[in-house]
Amino acid sequence: MAEPSKVIHVRNVGHEISENDLLQLFQPFGVITKLVMLRAKNQALLQMQDIPSAVNALQFYSNVQPSIRGRNVYVQFSSHQELTTMDQNQAREDEPNRILLVTVHHMLYPITADVLHQVFSPHGFVEKIVTFQKSAGFQALIQYQSRQSAVAARSTLQGRNIYDGCCQLDIQFSNLDELQVNYNNDRSRDFTNPNLPTEQKGRSSQPGYGDAGGMYSGARTAGFSQMANAAAIAAAFGGGLPPGITGTNERCTVLVANLSPDRIDEDKLFNLFSIYGNIVRIKLLRNKPDHALIQMGDGFQAELAVHFLKGATLFGKRLEVNYSKHASISQGADAHEYVNSNLNRFNRNAAKNYRYCCSPTKMIHLSTLPQDITEDEIVSLLEEHGNIVNCKVFEMNGKKQSLVQFETEEQATEALVCKHASPLSGSVVRISFSQLQNI
Repeated sequence: MAEPSKVIHVRNVGHEISENDLLQLFQPFGVITKLVMLRAKNQALLQMQDIPSAVNALQFYSNVQPSIRGRNVYVQFSSHQELTTMDQNQAREDEPNRILLVTVHHMLYPITADVLHQVFSPHGFVEKIVTFQKSAGFQALIQYQSRQSAVAARSTLQGRNIYDGCCQLDIQFSNLDELQVNYNNDRSRDFTNPNLPTEQKGRSSQPGYGDAGGMYSGARTAGFSQMANAAAIAAAFGGGLPPGITGTNERCTVLVANLSPDRIDEDKLFNLFSIYGNIVRIKLLRNKPDHALIQMGDGFQAELAVHFLKGATLFGKRLEVNYSKHASISQGADAHEYVNSNLNRFNRNAAKNYRYCCSPTKMIHLSTLPQDITEDEIVSLLEEHGNIVNCKVFEMNGKKQSLVQFETEEQATEALVCKHASPLSGSVVRISFSQLQNI
């Protein structure tokens, strides 16, 4: 074995392995002060804070084969005792290439070739995009016309989020020379050849580039988006799903029955169902005035609504919530559109909103309140809906919020349905159920 050094030499570092992956492998043994990726050689150099940390890491990995994303990596002491700036610069700019390998972390929304094109095209002409699912997450190869464009895109976009708070970009140079694109669809696109077919159904788009097997292979475009979404949602629920949720439902439209026709309208249904997902459109059935159709953003969100609202009571009636036989609601004068509503909760902070999904409770949480709000004002806003047991105003991150506890779940549900998104002293109040038992 080479003389002990605080610098560790890692081999067989495939292009799909990110700096973060390596950090996670060695962070349990101590602070990592420097990391250099030698992309052209599929190697990396990693400097620990001291020699004992490096010795502990190598002793541990002499008994346990280290592996990242299913690939075995091999570790040994480096001949370097210290990493110099020259080593880092040489490696950082190692083989700039016009093709980028992009890994998307915290993917809470489906990412398509079109979304990636919107993000990357401001930096130069994008010729081709191929996306694929690896066991560790969603990846894409993006081919620019010029190497300068790829260098500019990487330096500008590395570490940035596509959407607010999620879908973080981890960008490396690929060592490929040319991408082979066979189909133009959501998963791959050749912008120099618009005449490619969209592909036969049930065929995996680019088997040559990624481990596209497992639950993602052969999925239709809509199915792919939904399953990518469900995988991200699992992360929001701590690696699993709530009991009773399968994550496999593809029906987006929900039928609600046993409504109170004289008290319900589309906006009130929106306020209740938007807790579980984005709403596309809602239609009250004229021939059955106590029935309504609600089209959710995807099948997973519809499943959450059916699961958590089945048997809930609203305006004195027990709701019946089931999947509809209709795949979608047609646009028309009798259907209310919500697809572009800025009140849809899941366009921002999706993971947080998924975590807060639950059946109706006695406690509601109010946010986006005026800074000078008082408990008396909140009570007067809500008391028409039932007996308020407790009310508390507090501040979180400099913003006023409130918890209000009703005597029953039905009263709390009515308050949410009637008062979510209502104006209050220049603010628009947001209301959701809280899982806290008491204040």
